[in-house]
Amino acid sequence: MLRHLSIISILLFALTAAMPLGAAEYKRNITVAQDGSGDYTTLTEAMEGIRAFMDYTVTVNIKNGVYREKLVIPSWLENVEFVGESVDSTIITFSDHANINKMGTFRTYTVKVEGCDMTFRNLTIENNAEQLGQAVALHTEGDRLSFINCRFLGNQDTIFTGGKNSRLYFLGCYIEGTTDFIFGPATALFEDCTIYSKRDSYITAASTPKDVEVGYVFNRCRLKAAPGVEKVYLGRPWRPYAFTMFIDCEMDRHIAPTGWDNWRNPDNESTARYGEFGSTGEGASADGRVKWASNPDASTAHRYVDAAIFDINDSWSPAKPKL
Repeated sequence: MLRHLSIISILLFALTAAMPLGAAEYKRNITVAQDGSGDYTTLTEAMEGIRAFMDYTVTVNIKNGVYREKLVIPSWLENVEFVGESVDSTIITFSDHANINKMGTFRTYTVKVEGCDMTFRNLTIENNAEQLGQAVALHTEGDRLSFINCRFLGNQDTIFTGGKNSRLYFLGCYIEGTTDFIFGPATALFEDCTIYSKRDSYITAASTPKDVEVGYVFNRCRLKAAPGVEKVYLGRPWRPYAFTMFIDCEMDRHIAPTGWDNWRNPDNESTARYGEFGSTGEGASADGRVKWASNPDASTAHRYVDAAIFDINDSWSPAKPKL
């Protein structure tokens, strides 16, 4: 009997020893630090230390540093929080652009989020490529993603919000770019964000599908610009049924009097869903706005900033912490 127990014990020990370290024990709190003081030195390595499809939350604490990585957060990861030590000093950066080896726009990302139920706090995500083509900093495909007190730095196509029926929430973020620097088909609510234009061009290029009720909503945001920038449009429709609304936003004088552009296609004027409510500032005058924009009334505007706009696949209400 004892001999049998000894054999079983030896077999169990051998099986345990043969298991990958990550498979034997997963942490719920992971630290990434370039100086070696954490669990990992890179974010890419840290992805291997998170269990697939876990039903609990994993927090990835990221120490200050410049992480030069092209990071993919895969679809089999969910319920993860990425928390930077400080928004200005925890930086994820890369420098691909569309004309490097003809890679095209959608391979230029610095961070690509394929997983769902993710939160990002106190981080900078940057694409610092030369201005030689589209260069995405953040590329999202997942659903129920929140970005709290983050910075997104780039030029053309800074943020791509992918995924039909995907839902994104941005709170207290800084987003900069030159042309179409917020673009894609997802439903996204931007609250208390600073939108900074670096060139005379266009802020948004939504491609909202026809059968999706709400695309981009900007609530209580501040629209700013670099010195010398004098003519920026709120949006142009990347696809015919683009949806973009600005609610109670402060607009500086760089916003073009007409507000919106039809992307050289008059047919888009009958399909694009564009409008404003409660705009203030030197760039907010309604006198010169295009007549084909359909501005919401107070009741509709308030509904657009309510969590009910996220009731697409299921009922999701993103957390809205105090900044």
